[in-house]
Amino acid sequence: MFESLLAWLSQGALDLGAGAIAVITLVMVQITIASVTIYLHRSQAHRGVDLHPLVSHFFRLWLWLTTGMVTKDWVAVHRKHHAKCETEEDPHSPQILGIRKLMLEGAELYRREADKPETLERYGHGTPDDWLERRVYSRYRYLGIAFMLAINLALFGALGLTVWAVQMLWIPLWAAGVINGMAHYRGYRNYETADAATNLWPLAVWIGGEELHNNHHAFPSSAKFSSRRWEFDIGWFYIRTLSMLGLARVKKVAPKPRIEPGKERIDLDTLRAVVVGRLHVMSHYAQDVVLPVARQALADSGASRRVMMRKVKRLLVRDSRNLDEQSRSELAKVLRSHRELETVYQFRERLQELWSRTTASHEALIQGLKEWCAQAEATGIQGLQNFARSLRGYSLEAS
Repeated sequence: MFESLLAWLSQGALDLGAGAIAVITLVMVQITIASVTIYLHRSQAHRGVDLHPLVSHFFRLWLWLTTGMVTKDWVAVHRKHHAKCETEEDPHSPQILGIRKLMLEGAELYRREADKPETLERYGHGTPDDWLERRVYSRYRYLGIAFMLAINLALFGALGLTVWAVQMLWIPLWAAGVINGMAHYRGYRNYETADAATNLWPLAVWIGGEELHNNHHAFPSSAKFSSRRWEFDIGWFYIRTLSMLGLARVKKVAPKPRIEPGKERIDLDTLRAVVVGRLHVMSHYAQDVVLPVARQALADSGASRRVMMRKVKRLLVRDSRNLDEQSRSELAKVLRSHRELETVYQFRERLQELWSRTTASHEALIQGLKEWCAQAEATGIQGLQNFARSLRGYSLEAS
């Protein structure tokens, strides 16, 4: 009997091999990351998707067991991050605190901010406040973690401790460290947001679509994070599956510009479409106008200038508000030596300035857009001319 007890303690009730336990562990951490991205992030923090009460409560319970995180705490910290992004008040900006601190102390930074009553009061509104939340999840936040340890040991024996350790490290590593840190430090950008958010990879199923962070900061309330055809958001796949089962309802997705062929008249509909889709507009301008002209300028440059051109190529598509003094100086030097490149860059700045006129009337903005298109078409730069013609076709109304 004693030997049987030792065997049970060693192997657990399921008596599985290490390979099978590894697979189960991966499934469990995927459920955890799905709980974070679908429930905490897209549903609770940004209201991009409504979840069936049973689904919401399953995610709450699972997060209590595997992370000890409280919905109000997480939502409040995340909303403050968006409100104060890349400033001294941002709870976790590597631009302010340094990437090393985010990677090594991301979980501590989260906990420090979540312990501030003023943060919870200002940013944690609309989160669950029922009996279970008040009496169990918030009051005994670490009891769930202890239950999870006991469950793992009972099911997997001694290896259950390793399973539990992986579960405990998954969110601090990938969410608090990689997403909050690296996704504001390195990566590619589809949209020139005012912050430093980047997309880390076009595909990273192990972090639920959260790797498409620049896309998310461009359109925070969108339930879908992928933007390009080659990007895959597994969190969106989960949401669509839940929707087909009647367990979720998508409320918001990022707007996509529609261009009506043959539309020439710039009117209020055109203006609204351009303003609503301004991040798409600037992304298309960078790809269709700035970069082709930059590539030609690079080809025409002498050997001594090519090094500088390559260095500032990425600066050409950055929001000028995000550039430091050195970058501005390097960019200005290149622009002075390439007249056509300077022209398209100036038109880019003028276009962006249009929707910054918050006090201007609709009539003034429409007239400004008309003048921009007319002057762009008069430059003789083919890419700029084509872009101006396409801009006339922007519309929000059904065709």
